Amino acid sequence: MKSLLLAATTLWRREIVRFYRQPNRVIGAAGTPLLFWLLLGSGVGRSFQGESNQGYSLYVLPGMVVLVLLFTAIFSTISIIEDRKEGFLQSVLVAPVPRPVVVFGKVLGGASLAILQALVLIALAPLAGGRFQPWALPQLLGILIVLGLGLTSLGFFIAWRMQSIQGFHAVMNLFLMPLWVLSGALFPAQGAASWLRFLIAINPLSYSLAAVRRLLLVDPGPGVPSLAAGWAVSLGFALLAFGAASLVARGHTRGDLL
Repeated sequence: MKSLLLAATTLWRREIVRFYRQPNRVIGAAGTPLLFWLLLGSGVGRSFQGESNQGYSLYVLPGMVVLVLLFTAIFSTISIIEDRKEGFLQSVLVAPVPRPVVVFGKVLGGASLAILQALVLIALAPLAGGRFQPWALPQLLGILIVLGLGLTSLGFFIAWRMQSIQGFHAVMNLFLMPLWVLSGALFPAQGAASWLRFLIAINPLSYSLAAVRRLLLVDPGPGVPSLAAGWAVSLGFALLAFGAASLVARGHTRGDLL
């Protein structure tokens, strides 16, 4: 058990050190959602009339928090492709360590970075008029941890089979960005077309976003799924994504990655 913990924490620490040695990743992962938030809040805020009587900057804040998690998952799992090209991944796979431990170490590193950046954005909530209850902070941190692990595991699952960073970006932009847009991050589901409401209803990210919205905002707005539903779907999504990442890693031999 001690050796397994050492292997996971070593991979986790490597992801942390690598991230902060590349300032462009810090700017890209945290700066882009912040820029979106400022531009959307300032540009659309005057024309937005939410049923909950809140400004648009406040409405999209939970979506920007989720976007930080999503962007960091994208950037952190790119390292899998880089590690394969550099030969580091092959060295890890020949070590006497179970594949799920390798997956957990990589995923935990990316999720930790995502959560730290999301907390920075949450600290800026009062600038948009946000007021959240102190009792909600432990649950908010918990849902961020679960969602961060789930999104990073999903990024790991996709990156493991990719041979180029360009192909990885194409798949992520085609798959994960629509997943975020169709979560109700930018517009309420009530005012959308029926087919869009259906896609939002079956999107697991919609329920995670709903949990963040309920914990972050005093007035989450009408039609938001319950906190219990948000927790249940988020946990299920994280477990399914981690299981898929572990299976895809277990199903490849060292020779498959050369």
